[in-house]
Amino acid sequence: MSETAIEVLQRVFGYRAFRGQQQAIIEHVAGGGDALVLMPTGGGKSLCYQVPALLREGTAIVVSPLIALMQDQVDALAQLGVRAAFLNSSLDAGTASRIEQQLLAGELDLLYVAPERLLGERCLSLLDRSRIALFAIDEAHCVSQWGHDFRPEYRQLDILHRRWPDVPRIALTATADAPTRREIVERLALEGARQFASSFDRPNIRYRVTVKDNPRQQLLSFLREHEGASGIVYAMSRRKVEETADWLCGQGLAALPYHAGMDAARRAEHQRRFLREDGVVMVATIAFGMGIDKPDVRFVAHLDLPKSMEGYYQETGRAGRDGEASEAWLCYGLADVVTLREMIASSEAGEERKRVERRKLDALLGYCESLRCRRQTLLSYFGEDYLHDCGNCDNCLEPARHRDATVDAQKAMSCVFRTGQRFGVVHLIDVLLGRDTDKVRQHGHQQLPTFGVGKDLDERRWRSVFRQLVATGLLDVDIDGYGALRLTEAARPVLRGEAVVHLRVDPEARARGGRTRGRGAPAAPADAATDGLFQRLRAWRAARAREQGVPPYVIFHDATLRAIAEARPCDLDALAGIAGIGRSKLERYGEALLAAVAGNEDG
Repeated sequence: MSETAIEVLQRVFGYRAFRGQQQAIIEHVAGGGDALVLMPTGGGKSLCYQVPALLREGTAIVVSPLIALMQDQVDALAQLGVRAAFLNSSLDAGTASRIEQQLLAGELDLLYVAPERLLGERCLSLLDRSRIALFAIDEAHCVSQWGHDFRPEYRQLDILHRRWPDVPRIALTATADAPTRREIVERLALEGARQFASSFDRPNIRYRVTVKDNPRQQLLSFLREHEGASGIVYAMSRRKVEETADWLCGQGLAALPYHAGMDAARRAEHQRRFLREDGVVMVATIAFGMGIDKPDVRFVAHLDLPKSMEGYYQETGRAGRDGEASEAWLCYGLADVVTLREMIASSEAGEERKRVERRKLDALLGYCESLRCRRQTLLSYFGEDYLHDCGNCDNCLEPARHRDATVDAQKAMSCVFRTGQRFGVVHLIDVLLGRDTDKVRQHGHQQLPTFGVGKDLDERRWRSVFRQLVATGLLDVDIDGYGALRLTEAARPVLRGEAVVHLRVDPEARARGGRTRGRGAPAAPADAATDGLFQRLRAWRAARAREQGVPPYVIFHDATLRAIAEARPCDLDALAGIAGIGRSKLERYGEALLAAVAGNEDG
């Protein structure tokens, strides 16, 4: 190797030093070793295979399930002067043939390939005739049948080890609990690979959970806090995605829908706009997002409960890849729990899979209702100890109060029992509040001892009681009973007065989406002149991006432009010292950047 890893990092990528375990991973793979890398989104996973690709002879083959994003990844590398290309179904035959010839001629540093194409005999034969530097398997958690991003093709990627046993492999993921990690090792034949596990913590993300009251207005209030920023809003159904996007547009926001039911052209156009324009809010199902490279996503909002902690972590991790302050906001209610459990029960999966999915949902419910630091709960799920309060979540910034709710729990559960465990929360609350409804009279529930015993709480507070009793396992949702609530074995000692129940108090501000403040909030600009220059540099970058037909972030990240605005370099040497400006970008944009800085200083 003519260059060292740190020399490649500085020359090509413009960074002075590696972060965390990057250098150890890179040197291990560059030396021919296999590796399994667990690193959070934004932690710099791509450098772990891109730098070894430039250190080793031949072409690195990057297996990625994200056809729509390969173009942007290749564009970003081209800006750095790296010879990169992709092979997928979006190419015409002539273009694909030209790239194949470049591969055979050794003219590519990296080649991105979709797993479906890689496994075809034509591609395998092509690789047989090529010099391969390494195999990088991105989004490696897709191999897990228990995961939310399962791709069956990933299970066949053990062919890489069988067919090219001497070529090093690096599998990378941001989301893998212990069982998923074991499955990756087994399915990809990585038993001999060295494992590198970074912290799952994303300290720049603030986590907030709120209870549904008026969800649309709560969402709008949250989005107003991030005016002009790019972000993602996840909703459970396609219909809700479309309706929410339309409503947000009516409120003056640049919102676009995205889901699998849209035609491919419209979906691709909306994704292109999100990646290449500032201030776009993408309202989407989970069909959108895996591998999103846009670094300046300032928020991820969940308008409905996700299906699992893995899904929640993966989706919220799309915020703040640039390390800047970002926010993850989740709004949920008991109806979400009922819907998700119905979806699990009605799926065609086997009983073992259903049990796993129920456990994953229960873990997420526990996270939502927890009184302790969100990070402690989230990271402990992935087997990581976080021993102090983070100071950057709602439970740390506005500690939730809890109360002895034993009597209220007994009233609620007694009402469930006396109505025959056949009714949902709406009717149960009507009985507790003593409401004279047609349904109450139809079943004679006005004669029950529990009729009207709950008038000391209002409807919202009773909803909170029922929601938390389900989350804590004292009540269960009877899916066969169309969402009716029923008692569990754990309810017996409470009803007999042998156990105490403590429930959290939903503060008014949190229930209505009130804003939290504290560490991690976006920093105010150092001064007006610096902020003005930063905005001019962003406008300059946007113009260059439009000229080249690429997303702005592949030219420079916001962090690099902010550093330029703060340092105000006056020559190329000073500019070269700023993180994110390697040799290729200095030669391509250096003089124009200096002119932009000088022009701002001159007024």
